[in-house]
Amino acid sequence: MQRRRFLLTLPVLAAGPAVAVDFAPVLPGRALVFPADHGAHPAFRTEWWYATGWLALPDGQPLGFQVTFFRVRTGIGEGNPSAFAPRQLILAHAAIADPRLGRLRPDERSARVGVGPAGFDTATTRVWVGDWRFELRGDRYQAEVTAADFAYRLEMVPDAPPLLQGQGGFSRKAADPRHASYYYSRPQLRVSGELSLDGRRQPVSGQAWLDHEWSSELLPEGAQGWDWVGLNLDDGSGLMAFRLRDAAGKALWSAGTLRPAGPSGKAQPMAPEDIVFTPLRVWQSPRSGIGWPVEWQLQLGSRTLLLRPLMDDQELDSRRSTGAIYWEGAVRVFEGAREVGRGYLELTGYGKRIRVG
Repeated sequence: MQRRRFLLTLPVLAAGPAVAVDFAPVLPGRALVFPADHGAHPAFRTEWWYATGWLALPDGQPLGFQVTFFRVRTGIGEGNPSAFAPRQLILAHAAIADPRLGRLRPDERSARVGVGPAGFDTATTRVWVGDWRFELRGDRYQAEVTAADFAYRLEMVPDAPPLLQGQGGFSRKAADPRHASYYYSRPQLRVSGELSLDGRRQPVSGQAWLDHEWSSELLPEGAQGWDWVGLNLDDGSGLMAFRLRDAAGKALWSAGTLRPAGPSGKAQPMAPEDIVFTPLRVWQSPRSGIGWPVEWQLQLGSRTLLLRPLMDDQELDSRRSTGAIYWEGAVRVFEGAREVGRGYLELTGYGKRIRVG
């Protein structure tokens, strides 16, 4: 979603831009073009490359992983020729969902672009902050993260061209088309690589989902937060669905796309009225006190899916970078009693209204 995220507010931007800035608008009818649109779009306010997935250790132990790079045009110092002016920022989140530990292993980074150890490429997917990086080399994505208590080097291989969300990549977030993003996904990424936990390096394999999204709009008025899923189903298909909620939990806008299995599968957008998120069970965080609905029923027309977490405690506290606490977790997908896939669920705005922009 406008990853499902519009963007989580950055503390450095809390006071707003020093001067008025004309961020690039998201307009219907603009065709996404590849490989150019794999790269960064610095004229827009916010952008992210976001990969989530399930990994398996050699003994079969399942783990979840997340890596997200945000690019932010701050609107600050744009008339200042100094390389120290914070015109663009890169922030990154990474986490391992480790059931043996019972909670996430998270970490985060942030730096300004220019003189800092961070940057991006406008010609292809290539973004970095310090020794963390995410890039597209040929037809393979590579993620490298070294955190406080974990590290990984992962390669992710797509099985099909990008999945354009919404109307050809124009993804609306409200009835007013002004609230929209450019958005595409890469479902069913085949993952291989190495993961280090507690000083032990092991090979891993699995499947992942990638979102790349950019926009300049703020959260629509009345929106408290959002719920989003990216699901890799066992039949080879991929499903994205999200909803924006008000303070009472009522859906303000919903959208979704099903990509059938195979390289020639044509995207099947879903109407807002065909998507219903229903929370089934709430887990209360012992740290933040927030009640997170971690089990869901997802109604997609005549189809009913159940989402159950790999573990309850997948809360991510990113207040040092984006200013937000959110729940980002690995989930199993069931249809009736049968497990039919795996993916990731993102929840925001349950403690307080999510702030963006």
